[in-house]
Parts: sequence; C-alpha cells; structure tokens
Amino acid sequence: MRLEALVTAPLKVIVAAGLAVSATLPATATAHATLTPAVTTARLPATTPAATTARFPSTAPAVTAVQRSASGPGRRHECAEAAVRCDGTIAVPLDWDDPASERIEVAFAWIPAAKRATGTILANPGGPLPALPDVPRLTRTLGPVLDQRNLLVVDPRGLGASAPLLCPGLKLTDPDSVAACAAHLGPRIRFFTADQAVRDMDAVRRALGAGPVTFYGNSYGTAYAQAYAVQRPEGLAAAFLDSTTITGPDGHVLWPMRSRPELMGFVCGRSRACRELPGDPERTFARLVAHLRAHPDPEVPLPALNGVGRMTEPVFGREANAAATAYLAGDPAPLRRLASVLKGFPSQPIEGAEWAGYLAYRCGDGSFPFARDAGPAGRLAQLERYFERERPLAPFTLADLGLDVRSGLEFCVNWPTPRPAPVLPPQADQPAVPVLVAGGDFDTHTPAEVARAMRVFPRATFVRVPFGTHSLAWGPGAAGECVRAMLRSFVLDHRVPRTRCDAENYRASGAFPRSLAEVAPVPAPGLDVRRRRVLAAGYATAADAVARRNPYNLVHGGLTGQAGLRGGKVTFGSGTIDLDGATFVPGVAVTGRITLRPDGKALAALTLSPGASDGGAEGRVYRVELVWEAFTARERPALSGSFDGTPVKVPERP
Repeated sequence: MRLEALVTAPLKVIVAAGLAVSATLPATATAHATLTPAVTTARLPATTPAATTARFPSTAPAVTAVQRSASGPGRRHECAEAAVRCDGTIAVPLDWDDPASERIEVAFAWIPAAKRATGTILANPGGPLPALPDVPRLTRTLGPVLDQRNLLVVDPRGLGASAPLLCPGLKLTDPDSVAACAAHLGPRIRFFTADQAVRDMDAVRRALGAGPVTFYGNSYGTAYAQAYAVQRPEGLAAAFLDSTTITGPDGHVLWPMRSRPELMGFVCGRSRACRELPGDPERTFARLVAHLRAHPDPEVPLPALNGVGRMTEPVFGREANAAATAYLAGDPAPLRRLASVLKGFPSQPIEGAEWAGYLAYRCGDGSFPFARDAGPAGRLAQLERYFERERPLAPFTLADLGLDVRSGLEFCVNWPTPRPAPVLPPQADQPAVPVLVAGGDFDTHTPAEVARAMRVFPRATFVRVPFGTHSLAWGPGAAGECVRAMLRSFVLDHRVPRTRCDAENYRASGAFPRSLAEVAPVPAPGLDVRRRRVLAAGYATAADAVARRNPYNLVHGGLTGQAGLRGGKVTFGSGTIDLDGATFVPGVAVTGRITLRPDGKALAALTLSPGASDGGAEGRVYRVELVWEAFTARERPALSGSFDGTPVKVPERP
C-alpha cells in the first residue's frame, strides 16, 4: 500500500487495490537477476494520502561498485566486509518454524556508512512491492544520515529478486485469474507473509554482523516494522513509521475501502469564506451526488466526482465545496473544470505475472469484511452484505462508480488464507524501544486511528502533520523537507524532535462570483470602490491560476495549460504562469505573467480589462503589479504593488 497520493482514476484500482499514483511497479525478475535496479517509471493511480513526485538533493554517498555474493545460514556474508554498496543473497527456510523446509533465496542491498558507522537502518518503502528498486529514493530521503549509518534494504520474499512469485496472465481485477494464480502457486504461498519476511530481514542483518537496527518503514513498510518488533525484538533499536498501516482486532492488516466525505467539512471549517457558503459540506456533496445520479452530466461523471471530493489534491480541497454549491445553484463551470482534469488522467491496468507476490501479502496479511477461513462463495456473500449494510463508499453506491462486488472489487475473495499470519498478534509483548509515528490528516487511516493503534508500543510518539497525505518523507515542498529532517534527526539519536511539520498551505474558497458586482472590493487606500473591486477580481484570477501550482498538487501539477474558468487561457511554464485573456470573474479578462519566485512569493504583471457590461468604460485597461505569498493558510495574504501607477498595499485577511 505505497500510497503517496489519494486520487481517483481508475476507481476500480483505487477502491480495490489501495495502490498509489507513484507506487513503483514490480519488475519481473528471478532470484538470479542483476541487482542494480533503477527506479522504474511506471505509475498507478490510487486512493489515500501522499504526495506528488518529489525531487531531493542527492546527499547520499555515491555507489562506486556493486558486488554479488551469496551466503548460507550460519556464515558471515561477504558483504559484511564491503566498503561500498554490496548486493547479495542469503538462503532462508520457506517456513521459519520448520528448519527442514524448502530453501529460498532472499536478495538485499547493503550500503556501508560513508564514514564511521555507528548503527544500521533497515528500510522498506512499502507496497507490498519490491524494495530494491527504491534504494535510490531511500538514500536521497535519508541523505547525510548515511555518513554515519549503514543502510540495509531487503526485497521481501516473493517480490522482485527474492524468490519471486509469478503467475503469467494474472489480472488482479479478474477473480478467475486470481483463483487460477493461487492454484498455480500451490500451498507454499501461505508462507509469503510479513511474519516470515521479517525473519528473513533479521537473518540478513545477522549475516552481515549488524547490531540492532533502526527500522524506517514507509506505508506497508510500517507493517513489516511492526512484525519485526514482534518477531525479532532483540534486533530492533528504534523505529520510524511514516504513513502507518494498522491492524484489526485479529492482528491482520486493515485495507479500508471507504470514502472520507467528512474531510470536506474539515477543510471547509478552516476557512471563513467557505463557512459562509450555504449548507453543510457533507450534505451539499451528498445532494450533488444524488442530483448527478438522477441527471447525469457527461462532463462530471460520478467516478470523477469521487476524485474531486477527496482532499488530497490542494486544488480539490480549495474548491470542491464551493464548486458543488455553485453547481446545485445552476453554475456548472467550476465543477466541470475540476472534473475535467480527472477524466483524462492516465491509468494502467494492474496485471502481470509479478503481481502474484503483492497478492500473497495483501491476502495473507490482510483483514477484510469477510472471514479468512470462509470459501470464495461465503466470502463473496459476506462482502456483498457488508457493502449493502455499511455503505462505506457513501454518498456513492457501487453502481455510481462502475463497481461490482463480483468483479474484482476485493482481490482476496479468491485467494486462500489457510494459515493465520497476524502482523501484530493480539496481546503480543512489544519492545520498549523508541517509536516515532508520523501521519497526515488525509492519509489512508486517520490520525486518531493511527495514534490509538500505536499505543501498543510502550514508547511510541505520534506526530500529526496537518493536511499531510501519504509517504510524508517523500513529499515535496516545505512539509516534505520538514518530515525528512524529522526522520533524519530521529534515526540518529532516537529522540523525538521538537519540530512539528505542517502541510496546510491554502484556505478553501468561498462562492465563485458570477459578476464583478459580486466581488468584494479589497481595502486598498487611494483607490475608489470600483477600482478596488477590479483589483480584487484581478487578484482572484491570478490566485486561481497560482493554486494550480501548489507544490502538493499531483494531478494539477502535471498540467501545461488549462482554460480560464469563464474564458481565456492559462499556460504553465517552469516557474511562470502566463494568462491570455483568462477570465475568472465574468467580464474581467486578465493577461500577463505571474512568476513564482524561489522565496515563495508570486510576482504578477497583469493587464485587466473589465467589460462595459460591468459599468466600466468600453476598452478601459488597467495595469497592475502585485506581490504576495503564494501558498499560505490565510484567507488572503497581504498584497503590495501598484494599480495603474498608484501604489497599493492591502493587509492580509487571516
């Protein structure tokens, strides 16, 4: 569940798979593949919380050589003596509780500290997918920490280069294909679970002669970290959990299939302008869904509306409630503009032989709305009753979203799970080691759910990241930098840093104006009311365009251009935004350039052309220059600049 962002296309992937837009796809491999993988570029759309593609400075030590070596049980591995990255394998039992069971090969990468090593970090990026392709991302994230800490990354068994499970022709959304895969692989698949995989990881640690590790787990990597704490407590010194996977009462991993409509109210409640809109945000959205169900709009298909209603994309969080309100009041333009970016969002089918390993973990480790010991027919019946009774996707129905319980809504219906494999067995003793848990408001599990679940660790500290999504330490912008700093500090000294991180950098919008007369004039001394109103309209147009370049955007971050809300065109460049007659307020066309400066300020040089229909003189053009803080959790930031040569200074509206 490598969920770096919670967007919505295609919905069948989102709800059923819980996979991510930036999850690295598993590459088909064998146990003897060359282990110098680059990070792949394939991407999957997904649900829950995270982040857009991040770019970090490369501060980790360069890999100057890669060694291949193998080791049997009880031997010190050759990589233990390496001075540079060493990739190797060890042989481990298929069933750790049966020493005489079949042997499988587990692959790993060992990156010795650039200077004197004072400890080891065992890292897993999540998925459950291969880990070795993400070594470059893990080294960038840890950065200068790797001067003092060794890094160990192990491909979990069944994935990547560790005895991969392969099913040619596998398609996760085809129940018959899943059942055929399970039959093809046979009963040995019951041992490809987290409780066995972490014992492999510990065996690698011991073969390298490393002491207790600090486990850095991201997303599903946090499930491995929790299992490691239970299975091998003597090997754990501390753990940093980012975007935590939690377990149910039976100790198996929860894979929630649900919508989060309450988040619309949460985001709206932070904004004075949004609170002034009529109605309750959840009820407004439910009314909109019912309206579009009864009166379909091809420009706002319900699956796309489901994406708009998720708050992980700042543009959606900023505008969804106002757009829903406008649509119900007869103004469809704002909502259609939001939906348009999702209608063409690229998707990729989740199919291929290598997905068998993912299924083994998802199903073997998972807890679902059906009994693990039930057969496929019984599971399907229980799943149908669950969706009928609980309606976890409300206000949407399965039919709204083009889903069918019988057609791959939950992959594991047809995957046998004869062996209980709890990641976190109930009543299990947890080691009293420092555990730092970071979670965002918009993640798969709520901050309250994660904080409650992590109380089982005696020395756990939960840190909430407001407006944070998924894979926080991989995120862009100031929030990503802050979480990376928190991670780096903690893995070095195992103390919780005082720093607190925050991804809230916008406020939800109020009503979309239908005329210049509906625009509230800004308090700019020296200008008459009409000019203050025109200035407000010009700023609103510029701010609307700048919002599409919020560093936490995923979908909008890839746009190169978009039509203005009421007309004209907006073009996005590298650090620039060009407006060509862009119209946000009817009758007020805006042309010019906005520059996004490295200091976080936006600098706009614009011409504003309000039409005669709004009470102005035909052909009158105003020249405006404005500077403001581009991304801030304020109703309106302070503005400074000039309006037709008159200096203006507008105080912020907090």
